[in-house]
Amino acid sequence: MNEPGIRIALLGDFDAAITAHQAIPLALALATNKLMLKIDFDWIDSDRLDLAVLRNYHALWCVPNSPYRDRDAVLTAITYARENNLAYLGTCAGFQHAALEFARSALGYADADSLEDNPDTTMPLLAPMLCRLSDESDAINLTGGSIAHSIYQQERIVEEYNCGFSLNTEYLSLFNNSAMRFSGFDDAGGPRILEIPAQRFFLASAFQPERSAFREESHPLITAFVQAARMDQS
Repeated sequence: MNEPGIRIALLGDFDAAITAHQAIPLALALATNKLMLKIDFDWIDSDRLDLAVLRNYHALWCVPNSPYRDRDAVLTAITYARENNLAYLGTCAGFQHAALEFARSALGYADADSLEDNPDTTMPLLAPMLCRLSDESDAINLTGGSIAHSIYQQERIVEEYNCGFSLNTEYLSLFNNSAMRFSGFDDAGGPRILEIPAQRFFLASAFQPERSAFREESHPLITAFVQAARMDQS
């Protein structure tokens, strides 16, 4: 581990009581040990984000625990990552906000919103899941030829959730023929993984892969994310 340290920004409002926030440092340690890399990471609260600071990082992980205290700052950071080809991983709320940012900024749907943040929205891109998944697992079917499929090397996976909101399937067709693709779906057709194949690494999941760290397992998505951050080292 003689390379300069990889720097990863963990964007979200840190709370030591949140299970995902407990798991993320452990998950990063497992990934970096597997890759024999040195890593440094910083928690950045949404209401303390200085966008210029992101230039100092090799990757951005948008972490669970919404609603964020400053959602606009989170969306702006995701735009920065996408437009500057910064390695991006979003889990749970990071998945939701990656979809929302793209719908607004790349597709031009300025009215797209989340019912969690704006119950009166006329375009509820993000809506409550039909069945909330609280500290439980569910199956996901991966699209052949996708980035997610290449990482997992499987067609069907099982992952852990603590999630009540996700992409409203009524709006899924808005993303057709765009740079963003949905590559993992539950058995009811609900989108659970999104990716932008043209980016160095831009992938987000409705589930929380970091929870695998409690079983001392290095998760393939997080390992791939850290590997992509390594590629951006100067």
